[in-house]
Amino acid sequence: MGKNELKISQRGIAMPLSPIRKLAPLAYAAEERGVKIYKLNIGQPDLPTPQKALDVLKHVDRTTLEYSPSQGYRSLREALVGYYDRYQIKLTADEIIITSGGSEAVLFAFLSCLNPGDEIIVPEPAYANYMSFAVSAGAVIRTVVTTIEEGFCLPKVEKFEELINERTKAILICNPNNPTGYLYTQKEMNRIRDLVKKYNLYLFSDEVYREFIYTGSPYISAMHLEGIEQNTVLIDSVSKRYSECGIRIGALITKNRQIRETVMKFCQARLSPPLIGQLIAEASIEGTEAYSREVYDEYVERRKSLIDGVNKIEGCYTPMPMGAFYTVAQLPVEDAEDFCSWCLTDFCWKDEKTPEGKAGETLMMAPAAGFYSTPGMGRNQVRLAYVLNKNDIRRALFLLEKALEKYKQKAA
Repeated sequence: MGKNELKISQRGIAMPLSPIRKLAPLAYAAEERGVKIYKLNIGQPDLPTPQKALDVLKHVDRTTLEYSPSQGYRSLREALVGYYDRYQIKLTADEIIITSGGSEAVLFAFLSCLNPGDEIIVPEPAYANYMSFAVSAGAVIRTVVTTIEEGFCLPKVEKFEELINERTKAILICNPNNPTGYLYTQKEMNRIRDLVKKYNLYLFSDEVYREFIYTGSPYISAMHLEGIEQNTVLIDSVSKRYSECGIRIGALITKNRQIRETVMKFCQARLSPPLIGQLIAEASIEGTEAYSREVYDEYVERRKSLIDGVNKIEGCYTPMPMGAFYTVAQLPVEDAEDFCSWCLTDFCWKDEKTPEGKAGETLMMAPAAGFYSTPGMGRNQVRLAYVLNKNDIRRALFLLEKALEKYKQKAA
C-alpha cells in the first residue's frame, strides 16, 4: 500500500458481513438470468401488514412531515404500555424509548452500558448482527456454545462462569431465539437471573418474537425476573409481529433511569425515530387481535411443513423449534456456505411446476457459520426461515433435495 493511500478503519475491517445478506449479489445475478428463488434466508414475512395500519399509511393527513420527539411519540409509548400489560410486563410510558428498529435499540444499549473492551456473554449460534453492534461499540462478544444435538438448550452455569472475568459486563439473550427458534424455560431464565445478580451484570434481552411461541410453556420475559429490574434492558420491535420490517420501529425498555438518560443522548444525536413508522406502529397495536391469531396459526402450519420436510431429506436434521420462525438445519455437506452459493450460481431446476417464463428455480438459505463466533462451528448448517406460504415451503424443500443430489454428484 502506498504511503499516500487512504486506509479503512480497523473497526470497518473487523465488521463482519451478514450471513443473511452476504449472498444477495449472487441472488440478484440469478434473478437477472430469470431464475425464480425461494428465499428462506431472511426473516421477511410474506404475510400482509394489518389493514388498519395500511389505512393509516394511505391517509396520512399531515401537511408537514416533522421531527418527532427523540424518545418517540408519547401516544405510541402509551399504547405499548397496554400491549406489554397483556404479557404481565408492567411499565410506564417513560420507561419505553422508541428506536429505529430493534437494531438501533441493541446498538444504543451497548453504547450506553459498555466501554470499549468490555465483554458480553452470548449463547451461540446467535443473531449475527449482535457481533456487528459489538464491533461498533468496541465491545467484545464471548460465546457459550449450544448444540444442535441438544436442541440448542442453554449450557450449564459453569460454562458461563468459565468466561466471566473483570471485563465481563453483560449477558445477551434472544428469547425466543433467532436463529434456532429455541425457547428458554423458567429454570433457564432463573439461572440467567442468578448469574446477573451474582456478578452484577447487565442483561440485554431481545424478545421481538414473543408472539410466536408454539408450546404450552409460559412466556418468560426478562422483565418478569425479580431482583434484577435495574440490570435489565428489553429489546423489542414491531417488524415481525405485524409484518412491518420496513417501517423500522423498535423499542428499548428499562426501569433503570440512568440507562434511559444515557440512551436519550444517543437518541437526540440521531434526532428522531421514523415519523410515518410510528403512526403505522401505533395503529397496529389495538384492534388487531384477530390478525395476530391468524398469523400465529399460519406459522404453526408453516413450521410443521418445514420441519417435517427437512427431516425427510436424507442426511438432513433439524430439531423442532418452539418459538420465532427460524430453525437451524444440519445438511450432508462439508461447507454449507459453498453449497448455498452454488445453489445460486450453478443449480437451476426446471420441470412442469416451474413458473412460465422462468429460466428455472432454486432456493436461498443463510449459512449458519455466520451465526457462530467459534471457528469451525456451524460449517454444515444453515438457518431456514419459514416465512413463505406452505406451497412455497414444500417447493423449496423439493429443490433442496434435488440440489443436494446434484451437489453430491459434483463432488464425486
